Amino acid sequence: MKSEGLEIIQLELKYCERCGRLWLRQRDTGGVYCEECTSEIPNFPLCGRRTSRPHLPMNEQIEIESQDGAVRFIVSGGGGHA
Repeated sequence: MKSEGLEIIQLELKYCERCGRLWLRQRDTGGVYCEECTSEIPNFPLCGRRTSRPHLPMNEQIEIESQDGAVRFIVSGGGGHA
């Protein structure tokens, strides 16, 4: 955006999602770390696990009994097939 020969850069206040420090970033750029933490990204520890989509246990049946021993609820994770 230019106004009378001047370039206007729009900034927004953002907190660093690593250290919590407040900093200014250029609007609509999407950075989430401050400059200091961004320079440390190569040193971040890598997680040994791969992320996966959450899923429900399949073919597992849980019976919940009352104090007198009668079965009150049967919860089945069989994908809707009883």
